[in-house]
Amino acid sequence: MKTGEIISNERLQNDYFLVKFHVPEICAAARAGQFVHVRIDRHGDHILRRPFSIHNVEADGALSVVYKVVGHGTRELSRLPAGTVCDLLGPLGTSFSDAPADATPVLVAGGYGAAATYLITKQLPQRGIFLIGARGEADVLLTDVYREAGYEVQVATNDGSVGTKGFVTVLVEKLLAENPGRKFFFYGCGPHPMLMALAKILNARNQKGELSIDHLMCCGVGACFACVVKVKADTPEGWQYARACTDGPVFNLDTVYVE
Repeated sequence: MKTGEIISNERLQNDYFLVKFHVPEICAAARAGQFVHVRIDRHGDHILRRPFSIHNVEADGALSVVYKVVGHGTRELSRLPAGTVCDLLGPLGTSFSDAPADATPVLVAGGYGAAATYLITKQLPQRGIFLIGARGEADVLLTDVYREAGYEVQVATNDGSVGTKGFVTVLVEKLLAENPGRKFFFYGCGPHPMLMALAKILNARNQKGELSIDHLMCCGVGACFACVVKVKADTPEGWQYARACTDGPVFNLDTVYVE
């Protein structure tokens, strides 16, 4: 448990914000795919911490989180000014592993799942491809920082306002169809239905990769079992529950159970 002073807390676009905390010890240990659990004292009677994927860490100890204002907790967080001291647990959870040296990394994000995959661009020596899907232009995030990191960026929107019309899985299928002999390693983060659709596509084509499967986390340390997800297992049902906060949130594609 560390205290971290807010360096900045600014609107990124629309209802999306980027907050930076000064937490050098967490930054030093963090890897792509992990998260921090933040206590927001202005919650009043809302006592649970809030989990946020780690978007970026910097050498000066600044840890960045991208979040969307969707409820009481994130609304209160958006109102905290620079200089506010918060309590953070982290880094928590499993992390994305390194892609094989001969594989092209493909980052597949849905909405602000884009925040969780950015650290991979610093973690891997090779450059790759960033595919993002969103409902519309207002929800297309962080494409500029991925381009600056040397990644090819492709966008899909449900309403066709930007890029290809359709889900991000359309971009995945097109990429695989156009590169039958190319070796990829996929990283995915986004809404659960998107991740399950992605897993079906990739498993059917014997692709390798990892998915960050985030569920609502209460304790963040594996005690409450509120964030369980299904993973493959040698059971009569073919699956068992795993805790997203400690067994995940990053799971290998080979272990993801798709119904």
